[in-house]
Amino acid sequence: MTHLQREWLFSLLIAGICIGLAFIDVAGVPQAPSGYRFRALITDVDNSRVQRHLIVKTNAQVLNVRLLDGPHEGQELSVVNMLTGKMELDEFYEPGAVILVEYHAPDGKPANGTARGHYRLRLQLVLIGLFTILLLAVAGVTGLKAALSFVFAAMVLWKVFFPLLLRGYPPIPTGLGIVALLTGVICFSVGGLSRRGTATFLGSMLGVLLTCGLALWFTSLFRLHGAVRPFAEMLLYSGYYGLNLTEIFIASVFIACSGAVMDLAMDIAATMDELKLKHPDMGLMEHMRSGLRVGRAVTGTMTTTLLLAYSGSHITMFMVFMAKGLPADRLLNAPFVAAEVLNILVGSFGVITVAPFTVLVAGLLYRFNPRAEAQAVESPALARVEQPVQ
Repeated sequence: MTHLQREWLFSLLIAGICIGLAFIDVAGVPQAPSGYRFRALITDVDNSRVQRHLIVKTNAQVLNVRLLDGPHEGQELSVVNMLTGKMELDEFYEPGAVILVEYHAPDGKPANGTARGHYRLRLQLVLIGLFTILLLAVAGVTGLKAALSFVFAAMVLWKVFFPLLLRGYPPIPTGLGIVALLTGVICFSVGGLSRRGTATFLGSMLGVLLTCGLALWFTSLFRLHGAVRPFAEMLLYSGYYGLNLTEIFIASVFIACSGAVMDLAMDIAATMDELKLKHPDMGLMEHMRSGLRVGRAVTGTMTTTLLLAYSGSHITMFMVFMAKGLPADRLLNAPFVAAEVLNILVGSFGVITVAPFTVLVAGLLYRFNPRAEAQAVESPALARVEQPVQ
């Protein structure tokens, strides 16, 4: 079997697993009772029951809607939009808006409708399609593999990891296993079943393991618990009293940085692959020094990646503290801010150390391989001399 055939067989295997995951239910949680869910156009709004307290709205809107899809298309019904007073959860509607409506039809006629938000599902599909097209246009076959890896990662998290946590599996070992699975699939899909892919995988996992160890240590030193995460407390109120929220928080730290770790590891592995391809007689130490020089340059910009990512998602929180004139020491000492500081800095340890880890692994892997086999598929001449991963 040629290198190219192995690549396509691996991709087909991943696609098959994604299809299989779509039909499994690991959590075993009964679905919430629901009826029909279809698009509807709001034709009229009754705000007489809405209670306003400055900018906060509570109680309920009553909407008259006309169904746009489903077996009752064209029929009209009354829909309730409950307002809880939480602006991050509530939506306030105007006539002409298209929303998702959930309703029942006990006598064949729509009734008991509830508004489930502005209809966004089609736009989400359009956005996914545009993302895939752009990925294919820029990266070609590699982009197709990257898109497949993206779908695989989403399916594994949603259909396997989250359900396993709900079933009471230990979060840290389970998280490490899931990260190892995702890292392996992504690295070997994008980097190929080659030394480049192997170096990326091993370098990434070393960085993730270091991050996991540091997260365990500093979470204990910081006296943090997992309830600092949004919706964490709601899990307990939902009946899952046995969940270890602190370990879930620790798992979230190394899972969150694993993507950036893989990114940097792939950059280093691809660089060392190219160096060995162009200079097959390059010695081990020279090869590793060259890889480290590239690693230093990439790490210089990558260190701010997690800072910007996490800070960007908490802009309003920092603005609230600033608006209240609170001092910096009080801000940084707050448990939920300290949790983000830990998340950023511990994750950055993994991002920084993955460069030397990958350089070391790649240097040893290529030490006895005069040509970069990962590039063999791109050159017929090199394809004839490819060697299997040892």
